[in-house]
Amino acid sequence: MHRRQFVTLARNTAVLAAAPAVLRHAFAQEGGLAGKTISIGCSGALSGPLAGFGQDVKIGAEAAMAQINARGGIHGRQLQLNMVDDGYVAQRTADNVRAMLSQGGAFALLSCVGTPNNAAILPLVEESGLPYVAPLTGAASVRKSVRNVFHVRAGYADEVQRLVQRLAEMGLKSVGIVAMDNPYGRELAEDATRALAARGLKPALMVTVATDGSNVAAAVAKAAETRPAALILATAGSVSVAFVGQLRKAAPGVLLAGVSATFTSDGLKQLGEAGSGIALTMVMPDPQRARNQLVRDYQTALRARGVQDFTLGSLEAYVNLRVLAEGLERAGSDPTRSKLRNALAGIRNLDMGGFVVDYAGSAPYVGSRYIDLAVLGGSGRFLG
Repeated sequence: MHRRQFVTLARNTAVLAAAPAVLRHAFAQEGGLAGKTISIGCSGALSGPLAGFGQDVKIGAEAAMAQINARGGIHGRQLQLNMVDDGYVAQRTADNVRAMLSQGGAFALLSCVGTPNNAAILPLVEESGLPYVAPLTGAASVRKSVRNVFHVRAGYADEVQRLVQRLAEMGLKSVGIVAMDNPYGRELAEDATRALAARGLKPALMVTVATDGSNVAAAVAKAAETRPAALILATAGSVSVAFVGQLRKAAPGVLLAGVSATFTSDGLKQLGEAGSGIALTMVMPDPQRARNQLVRDYQTALRARGVQDFTLGSLEAYVNLRVLAEGLERAGSDPTRSKLRNALAGIRNLDMGGFVVDYAGSAPYVGSRYIDLAVLGGSGRFLG
């Protein structure tokens, strides 16, 4: 475990231990549940370098909620989303979740954004018994054997393995890594290094960029000087867009590959022609192609709210909310957090119409291993 991550976890655990008795008592209550409503909490980046991810969570989750509520809700209760901005700052995420718990603002938690952010709230989730569905990260460091967390998406390690496999199949041996200088980037870089080592390779380049993008130009210059055949992007959000945009001018022949968290939907649009040819893993089906029932349901839900822009991020949030809703449905008309946890753990081979979720086995609960690989076109859409 990285030192910063350990310090964050230790600090949050200490806060809980030192909390006044009234606050610890509030954590134990079944907050967020009323006679006619169920409140679902979420702390996400609605501002900052990963703002696009937070916006997609809001769009997709609210579309799924509206679809479910229009059919009568869950056992007569309407679902409500209580989403709070944290700017991709881990301490703000912890503060937001702590406030939801103490104020009774969430019966369950959904899709908080970011690896360091999720690491910061795990002690709160475990201490409170708050059921938490679909953290928006694939980092192995937050996929611990905890009873309250139910991951949906496949993990980053598997995504990186798929990328390295494809690069190896292309005969590329000079592969570099550019990583964001935070727990997300460092863990992804370690995953990529291990995947390369399994094929007898070492990174041809390892360069880090700050989360605010302040040293992107220097990182681009180093990559252009080394000029590997391919670069794995262990970056996310606006940093990814800035790096790719500058690298395309400095070293246009370098192949680029990233995971599902590399770009926000807005970032893909901003890239334009600079994004053409980038290989990306997907942990959800293509949201633009209504080839299965899940995507058709998702597109219908967004169109009902006047949204015509179909993105991987909002599809993932739509799926995540539906998984939580399935758990609530199974928990019955008199739900408790304990009943919801048991109901989620009992989900087996849930076919959502071309996407299967299965929590077989014990914690850590990971519902999907779905990974696809696609190439971007100049319009920000996937070519296949």
